Amino acid sequence: MTNQFALPAQAGPEIPSRRGVLGAALGGAALAGCAATGRPAVPDAAAEAGLARLVAGAPRCSLAPTETEGPFPLRAMLAGDALLRADITEGRPGVPLALRIKLVDVTRGCRALAGAWVYVWHCDRDGKYSGYDDMAGASPSPTTFLRGIQKTDADGCVTFSTVYPGWYEGRITHIHCMVFLAGASLTSASPSQATTQFAFPADATAAVYASRLYGKGPNMSVLRLEDDNVFGDGAVSEMLTLTGSVDAGFAAGIVVGVDPSVSNPVMADGPSGGMPPPGGLPRPPRMGFGAPPRGALPRGRGGPP
Repeated sequence: MTNQFALPAQAGPEIPSRRGVLGAALGGAALAGCAATGRPAVPDAAAEAGLARLVAGAPRCSLAPTETEGPFPLRAMLAGDALLRADITEGRPGVPLALRIKLVDVTRGCRALAGAWVYVWHCDRDGKYSGYDDMAGASPSPTTFLRGIQKTDADGCVTFSTVYPGWYEGRITHIHCMVFLAGASLTSASPSQATTQFAFPADATAAVYASRLYGKGPNMSVLRLEDDNVFGDGAVSEMLTLTGSVDAGFAAGIVVGVDPSVSNPVMADGPSGGMPPPGGLPRPPRMGFGAPPRGALPRGRGGPP
């Protein structure tokens, strides 16, 4: 899987030349925020322009809704530098996805939040998370695929190279994200200033799961965002802005609003944040998995209720 930061063109007919179509599709879009200077695994100029355009078009200036850390945050890996990287694939197969995240400070007019740590993780195409034995307790020698940490640049941005997530029983397609303030020393007990999740447009997900790369096929356990135990109360500010196709790969952008004064509770690492039981989730979802009970954690100001 090469050049995963090459931004694909808009979904449509078969793409004969990714780079050739890029120039026409993007039309030399200005790098509106999130300059490439100093970022690891820097995208080329056309890809950078497209990623900046995605972020510029994403919903802005609202506090990201607080969601559960679960499942499987693998907090033990927050310390050290094993996850400090832009490419998190570790050879995991799937449709390429370039993910651009921009952090803004909602207490300061949504100025870019520079120097903050961003931790993302998600399941592979088969619905498996790294770092856990049989998807239960944390492994003594955990794997780390599809997990990564980066520090935001002067424009508040990080970019990860990954693959389109798969699905597992009881949840719709998603990516987990935690944010820690600039200057924080990351440990397994570090409270986050934002703990949220990202959702995917249904049409893109349907196309991905119909491809031969994703042998499980469509997710029949949760058909709509409204039926998901995390996004069921609204996902406007958690929805990724997406472009691309299965053949060319996808690029996604999102703006995450952060209140630096917030300190989210730390979830115990282990099965309590794990997979739902066979047949789906109970109602209401148990603590450690799914949306927090009403009143337990604050929802985002300016975001979904």
